[in-house]
Amino acid sequence: MSNVQTEKTYEKVVPEIQMWALEYQGPGKKDYVKKKKPIILAQTDAVVKMVKTTICGTDLHILKGDVPTVTPGRILGHEGIGIIESIGESVNKFKVGDRVLISCITSDGICDYCKRGMFSHCENGGWVLGNKIDGTQAEFVRIPYADTSLYSIPEGANEDAMVMLSDILPTGFECGVLNGKISPGDVVAIVGAGPIGLAALLTAQFFAPSEVIMIDVDDERLKRSKEFGATLTINSKNSSIKDIIMKITDSRGVDVAIEAVGIPQTFEVCQDIISPGGRIANIGVHGKSVELHLEKLWDKNITITTRLVDTTTTSMLLKTVKSGKLKPEKLITHHFQLSDVIKAYDTFGNAQKEKALKVIISNEVLS
Repeated sequence: MSNVQTEKTYEKVVPEIQMWALEYQGPGKKDYVKKKKPIILAQTDAVVKMVKTTICGTDLHILKGDVPTVTPGRILGHEGIGIIESIGESVNKFKVGDRVLISCITSDGICDYCKRGMFSHCENGGWVLGNKIDGTQAEFVRIPYADTSLYSIPEGANEDAMVMLSDILPTGFECGVLNGKISPGDVVAIVGAGPIGLAALLTAQFFAPSEVIMIDVDDERLKRSKEFGATLTINSKNSSIKDIIMKITDSRGVDVAIEAVGIPQTFEVCQDIISPGGRIANIGVHGKSVELHLEKLWDKNITITTRLVDTTTTSMLLKTVKSGKLKPEKLITHHFQLSDVIKAYDTFGNAQKEKALKVIISNEVLS
């Protein structure tokens, strides 16, 4: 049984103080409402005043009803930065007033999965923020296991870039680039030029692939892909992807295909274009079943990987961002205040029309 304390533990002991937050109210329903401000429930907790947060594609999947673990009444969000307001007695690495990066994955640091580096499957944590406990799209958030689930923000760091380190950058890197085992000279195709696909594009370049091909239906996102380092872009709405890929690879296919959308059609594309011995790395959150074409793939020596981000690379990525060699703030196209969070969702949910990638939501009381 999980030891992550629920919000109801001390309901009758501590006087209720309210705050503003974005609440999930069932499939297709959300609202900006007053909620109970979180409190310390365990000695390993911290309560953080949110400074900046963002919206993830996973939040859109939640609103579609694709994530049944999220129940009505939940505050959404699992990313952001903030300032520690209070800590439990067992928190040793942080103090009140510290500026911190919130990991999208909560880790107790001691269970069997955590010892194996699989923080996403932590027996007492994992992806709980905005899922099984209240999340970061609010004025305050409670962080269980603060010592192993928060990171100190370096002095003078770009705050917007730090928000991108909560989830999207390690997700693109770990689930796409590392799982795809990209090597120097590889031909890589990323199916989906949204924020997560672009995060994979940025970090794929660590390993010097010979080609990084971005595939999407949105010309604006494909244009941005070129700016971020893509060597070729393909609009799948107007082109035969398989024919183009086979032509430019002498009928081999790509060494690595990264699925970065989470729908059956994009996984189908990955199967169509993968070369013998290639790797398909799935990042997308799939709400519907996907057909696996073993009748075509059984003899091709391919590897298919799945993963939920473990955030084991966050410290390394933080150093790379601090050095200026990686600039994830380039992914940000829109800024909103917390009180405009509904508008932020409308913008992010209509990304093609609004030309949106990542949005930043600031707590106007603090920023």
